[in-house]
Amino acid sequence: MRTDAKQAALKRLARIEGQVRGVARMVAEDRYCIDVVRQFQAIRAALNSLEAVVLDDHLQTCVDHALRSDDLAERRAKVSELVDILGGRRK
Repeated sequence: MRTDAKQAALKRLARIEGQVRGVARMVAEDRYCIDVVRQFQAIRAALNSLEAVVLDDHLQTCVDHALRSDDLAERRAKVSELVDILGGRRK
């Protein structure tokens, strides 16, 4: 990972970790179910945002490198990974 992407990912992970701990406290304190569900939604949105950061970095580094390579097998492998991860194929 590029340094800036790694730092952004770690920052987001720390925030998500705090959110998860907060939800655990909410559950332990028997907080209102809808409030807990809203926090689940916030965590899911944060994870989706983190996924986008990591995927973008992957595209700009690993995939770009493979596409510029003369190695056809490497290019095909990267494209296949992307199709798999983006839901185009089920294993």
